[in-house]
Amino acid sequence: MDDSVSRCTAFLGYQRVAHGTYADVARALAQVDFSAGGPLVFDDATGAQVDYPWPPGYPAFASPVSAPVAAAPAVGRPRLGVVAREVTLLPRHWEWLAQQPGGASAALRRLVDEARRTQAGRDAQRLATERAYRFMSAIAGGLPGFEEASRTLFAHDAEAFAQRIAAWPIDVRGHLSWLARDAFEPPSPPSSTTA
Repeated sequence: MDDSVSRCTAFLGYQRVAHGTYADVARALAQVDFSAGGPLVFDDATGAQVDYPWPPGYPAFASPVSAPVAAAPAVGRPRLGVVAREVTLLPRHWEWLAQQPGGASAALRRLVDEARRTQAGRDAQRLATERAYRFMSAIAGGLPGFEEASRTLFAHDAEAFAQRIAAWPIDVRGHLSWLARDAFEPPSPPSSTTA
């Protein structure tokens, strides 16, 4: 499966009726009878509910951008894809950054890269928890045991979570378990190197 392609899942009531790329789901939903109500469509990466039918120019359908024509090399610093944004720090932070090799920008990039490396497990767990909660809030907020299931999700208790959602409709339970698959993994400890 190509992770760069946006994917989603559509439900009609508590039944999953389509899953795949946004284009695949749109084709499948074109064949569904909505006389009993409209579908709920969820982005698989975020768990967020998305509008259907897709508004014109919806990002999931954005045409691939053609590769820019290579310009002649310019004199000076090479383009690194750097994006300038405002950062607000206390004076002591600016003083420390000014003393670092390469200056403030290089020091901030190193700090961010280090944090991304050491916090990857926790970040994945947090994102999975948020993704699952968005989905369950939208589709299962009225189901019995919702509050208890939410608490066990945020407590990262896989066994209790599975028990709390066991009586929920099978498609909701299955999709929720899939979205929450990384929410219960213990964060990986940062790797340490010893000499």
